[in-house]
Amino acid sequence: MSATIIDGTAIGNRIKQEIAAQTARLASEGKRVHLTAVIVGSTPAAEVYANRQGEACRAVGIDYTLQTLPDDISQRQLRDEIRKLNKDKSVTGIMLHAPVPPHIDLARMQFEIDVTKDVEGVNPANIGYVVYGHTLIAPCTAGAVVELIHSTGIDLYGKEAVIVGASEIAGKPIALLLLGEGATPTLCHIGTRDLISHTRRADILVVAVGKPGLIGAAHVRAGAIVIDVGINRVKQPDGTSKTVGDVQFDAVQPIASHLTPVPGGVGPMTVAMLLKNTLRAAEIVLGK
Repeated sequence: MSATIIDGTAIGNRIKQEIAAQTARLASEGKRVHLTAVIVGSTPAAEVYANRQGEACRAVGIDYTLQTLPDDISQRQLRDEIRKLNKDKSVTGIMLHAPVPPHIDLARMQFEIDVTKDVEGVNPANIGYVVYGHTLIAPCTAGAVVELIHSTGIDLYGKEAVIVGASEIAGKPIALLLLGEGATPTLCHIGTRDLISHTRRADILVVAVGKPGLIGAAHVRAGAIVIDVGINRVKQPDGTSKTVGDVQFDAVQPIASHLTPVPGGVGPMTVAMLLKNTLRAAEIVLGK
């Protein structure tokens, strides 16, 4: 057996086509989808990422504004800027780029974003909606993982799902979303003993740690669906760098039933989910 590769780029492109059609439909009614992204303190890497984000938005008909603020802005001033965007009826979505300068409390500022305009799904209220099974806007990475699992055609009800990594934007919301669909999730973290005893039980194994090659063949049950969220830059013997995941791809491919590659799996799907969330936020704000 060799795992079917889950093509996140192709699935993401299909989602983008649907978003473009829905965005055009709103535009025909005189309703614009408008995402404003905020960067505090500009760096070349952040600007490149933001520009690519803008290109992705414009490609599906979403208006995009990048607001760059000085790195010495006070927390109160940043809060006021976010509140202005909350009140601006022409803005249907808001995101705050991370990282922010050390004197800024990122979680506190994310809490300031209007829950209906929170395209990243990071406002604690949006996480709360996930907990109660009434998801308004889910965190992008978590939503991407669930979409990729759905693409396999599996019925999640009653399945054993093991998530390795317990971050607030990936592991925890992934577990909650899968629980909401009837799976039985186990959330493993740095304090988990005998990791392999958990991962070997998984019908669905999601790995989101940021540690290259953490999961090998011995960790995977035959026929499992394996979703690799990790994105790591690893230096090669010739001095070049290579992007790899948390899963040993070549070792796991003969064992799993489905497997995401890195790159080309969760990454492009996360971009697609940001656009989907942006459309979702606009539909809520515009009363659609």
